[in-house]
Amino acid sequence: MAYDDQLAARVRDVVGGQGGVTEKRMFGGLAFLVDGHLAVSASGKGGLLVRVEPERTDALLEEPGVAPFEMRGRPMAGWLHVSTEAIEQQDALERWVALGLRCARAL
Repeated sequence: MAYDDQLAARVRDVVGGQGGVTEKRMFGGLAFLVDGHLAVSASGKGGLLVRVEPERTDALLEEPGVAPFEMRGRPMAGWLHVSTEAIEQQDALERWVALGLRCARAL
């Protein structure tokens, strides 16, 4: 499945004008990187892939529409998949993108 072009455009609008942010196709999606570190991605599986501080993973997983991101069947601490439904509202998308950007900037 290709990533959602409309979601990618929404993320692009949120990150627009922020220094150090670039786009790159990765993992079947369109990733937004901060100084080379992946922050968020319009996922090829739908929804948003978000990088967060590993110690926040468990608490954030309790939110509706949030699941662990799995690579080869293994959940990855510090990586979350946020469903399309959970980011329909602009303020929700902005919050998740901000979490990813903050984590990537701290690296």
